[in-house]
Amino acid sequence: MKTTLSLTTTLLFVFGSLVLTNTVLINLVTNTVNAAEQKKMTLWEQDAPNALGTEEKDKPRITVWFPDKSNATDMAVVVCPGGGYGGLALDHEGKQIGEWFHSFGVTAIILEYRHRGKGYGHPNPLLDVQRAIRTVRFNAKDWEIDPAKIGVMGFSAGGHLASTAGTHFENMEKPNDEIDKMSCRPDFMILCYPVILFDVKFTHRGSQHNLIGANAPKELVEYYSNEKQVTEKTPPTFIFFTNEDKTVPAENGIEFYLALRKYKIPAELHIYQKGAHGQGLAKKQTGNEMWTELCKAWLINNGFLKK
Repeated sequence: MKTTLSLTTTLLFVFGSLVLTNTVLINLVTNTVNAAEQKKMTLWEQDAPNALGTEEKDKPRITVWFPDKSNATDMAVVVCPGGGYGGLALDHEGKQIGEWFHSFGVTAIILEYRHRGKGYGHPNPLLDVQRAIRTVRFNAKDWEIDPAKIGVMGFSAGGHLASTAGTHFENMEKPNDEIDKMSCRPDFMILCYPVILFDVKFTHRGSQHNLIGANAPKELVEYYSNEKQVTEKTPPTFIFFTNEDKTVPAENGIEFYLALRKYKIPAELHIYQKGAHGQGLAKKQTGNEMWTELCKAWLINNGFLKK
């Protein structure tokens, strides 16, 4: 009882100072996040392929979040926010992801790709993510990145784009510049509640229609049905879903995982019971927030991240 009374008295005595101290700490944390060195750049110096004009919406770009020297790793991830191929969720599937990677020394590259909301469909989102991967690989030495540790990550429709990058990475026959000569194959994929299936019961029709139209030829539907495009060259993959996701059902991830398993591609699939679509870091859903730690462990187990 005496100890409790003493502690209470002390807290009351320094209450004003305690509040001030907490404010300082909060500001320090905020400044640390804001102090992350960032570089914004367009993916093409000249007009992007198939550009409809020269406005900002016609210029796909990346924001590079460089790690602090104190904890920098040699790994990088190109991040594709979701948005149904009609917009971009640049906060909880972009900025917050950049902050998360920055917290453990990974270079994060947030991609603002072209989409239907800007007047663009197939093949432009894929051209943008391929160019982003090539750009990172081209700058690997200057950015202190291992060119064999460049992954791609995507959420929802951005997950479809990321999985497309991981299953469609042919080299360009006629490169236009030195960046085009780089490989656009990602070394790993992180797919968060991704759209995968096209033209079936579990398809997110909005994403499909925004990308290829409502009456696309069967060959194009097949081309973007990424569970059908897995080969022995597809990179290792981490996937997470929720069972309650009705927007993009978990069958999308299950089918892709089974395709990876068929070709003996290292893969990990997590399906959480609770949670609607669009979880992001899943901080508001008890249990689901563990996906980030499981993802880090997976990256360590596969040699992309040091323990």
